[in-house]
Amino acid sequence: MNSFVTVMLAALLALSACAPQRPYRAPVPSIRSSPAPARIPPPPQAPLPPPEAVIKPLPPDPKIREQDLKSKAPSPPAKETAQQPTSDEVREAPEAGAALAPPLADDSSLLAKITPGVTPQRAASLRLTDEGSKLLDAGEPAKAVTRLERTIVIDATNPYGYFYLAKAQYRLGHYQESLNFLGVAESRLSGEPFWLSEVHALRGENYRAQGQLQRAEASYTEALRLNSGNRTAAEGLTRLQLETPSANR
Repeated sequence: MNSFVTVMLAALLALSACAPQRPYRAPVPSIRSSPAPARIPPPPQAPLPPPEAVIKPLPPDPKIREQDLKSKAPSPPAKETAQQPTSDEVREAPEAGAALAPPLADDSSLLAKITPGVTPQRAASLRLTDEGSKLLDAGEPAKAVTRLERTIVIDATNPYGYFYLAKAQYRLGHYQESLNFLGVAESRLSGEPFWLSEVHALRGENYRAQGQLQRAEASYTEALRLNSGNRTAAEGLTRLQLETPSANR
C-alpha cells in the first residue's frame, strides 16, 4: 500500500513538472496601498523682528490738552452790522474825493454848445438861457424867470433852461419850485458830470435854506464827488461845518 502511494506521488510530481507554467505578472498595487504624495514644504518665513524693533505708539504729549485744541478751533465769523456814517465821516468824504478826482474843466458856456449840428430851436433856446443867466448874475432874478420860461417853451428838452429856472426860483426864495426844476434838469443831464455837480450844489443850497442840514450836507458831498472844483458845494459845506455844533467839538 505504501509503495502504491509512493508511486502515485512520483507520477503526480512528474506530470506537474511537464505542465506549462503561467507567465509572471507583477502585482497591481491597490489604491489603498498607493503611497501618499510627497508634501511640498512651505516657503521659509521672514524672521520676526526683535521685540525692541517693534514701533510703539508715541505717548500723548502732556503739553497738548483737549482745552487747548478747543481754544484753537476757528470760531465762526461774526456777522457784520451795517453802520451808518456819522456826520464827521460825511464831512471827511469830500476831502478824500477831491484828492482822487481832479476838478473838471469848466463847461458853463452855453453859447459854445451852439454847434453846426444843433437844431434852430435848441440854438434859440440856448441863447435865451444865456441871457437869463446873465440877468441872474446882475441880481435880477424876476426878469431872469420871464426870459428863462421862454427857453423851455421853445425847446422843452433844454436841460440848462430848467437849471437856470431853478436857480432863479432859489434867488426868489421859492425853494420847493427850485427843487422841482432841479429834478427835471437832473434827469436830462445824466451824461454831463460838470452840470450834475451844479445841480447837486444848488439842491444843497435849497436844503440849507430850508433848514434841512443833513440833506444839504449830502447834496454838497455828492457835488464835490462829481467835481472837486465845485466852489458852491465847497463853500456850502464849509458854512455847514461852522453852523453845526459838531464842528466846534
